[in-house]
Amino acid sequence: MQALPTYEDVLAAARRIEGQAHKTPVLTSSTIDSELGAKLFFKAENLQRMGAFKFRGAFNALSRFTDAQKKAGVLTFSSGNHAQAIALSARLLGIAATIIMPEDAPAAKRDATKGYGGKIVSYDRYSEDRDEIGRRLQEETGATLIPPYDHADIIAGQGTAAKELFEEVGELDALFVCLGGGGLLAGSALAAKALSPQCKIYGVEPEAGNDGQQSFRAGHIVSIGTPRTIADGAQTPSLGKLTFDIIRHDVADILTASDAQLVDCMRFFAERMKMVVEPTGCLGFAAARNAPDLVRGMRVGVIISGGNVDLGRFAALISDGAPA
Repeated sequence: MQALPTYEDVLAAARRIEGQAHKTPVLTSSTIDSELGAKLFFKAENLQRMGAFKFRGAFNALSRFTDAQKKAGVLTFSSGNHAQAIALSARLLGIAATIIMPEDAPAAKRDATKGYGGKIVSYDRYSEDRDEIGRRLQEETGATLIPPYDHADIIAGQGTAAKELFEEVGELDALFVCLGGGGLLAGSALAAKALSPQCKIYGVEPEAGNDGQQSFRAGHIVSIGTPRTIADGAQTPSLGKLTFDIIRHDVADILTASDAQLVDCMRFFAERMKMVVEPTGCLGFAAARNAPDLVRGMRVGVIISGGNVDLGRFAALISDGAPA
């Protein structure tokens, strides 16, 4: 079992990814500030390289490979954003990458992963065990498995997004972060504890997949079936061991958002802030927007996790006004 990462690991990750990851902008909206009676700061990781925060953790992890590991290659499993992040990072570092992806992963994410040079192995996320497939491929190839979230280097890399946010805008009263397996939330908690210790951290996951909320309440990891939600980046059945250990101690609460609320936020970002944001990337904003009593009068951070979504799907969702 790996040791839990610390803020020192986040600082080290920031040094490794400097010059490779974008320092994404922090955006504001007077419209939403007026609506909520708060000051919101959006960290736009949808404008990150390959379109999501995942590049941070992936590049950090792969940049630490030994020569032997680089020669054997990297293996991972992902519904899309981590897949693209590993594929791109591997290409930049001269490493062969194999990615286990669900058959129903968004076409844009599959195509981008292939475009970055990743070799895709498909599986049925509802009937097959990706961990078992990963173990088999690892034995066959000798590749190093870098999971999407439960890895110290991944967590530390993801924490650099919140680090940049706090360094740019100062201390915050609250920070809302999307939650799938917990890498971004755990890394954000490490950064917040060091740079804004009074800030309350909220994880946000889909209503249909509230395993993190159940785990947080129960005090131990709760696993569920693969949730059916438009937030494909948060269709995880459980938190990781490392991520949960950080989340249970440093996070204030785990909230949820409905698919309909995600669509409303997608439309807001498109119409008022001129951005394409994927459903998962709207989780933090959806929770803050639908909890006005929680944020009124506060300085609030929201991490927009990504913007990788099929444009046809995006158009259908925001034009219909309800999940398709």
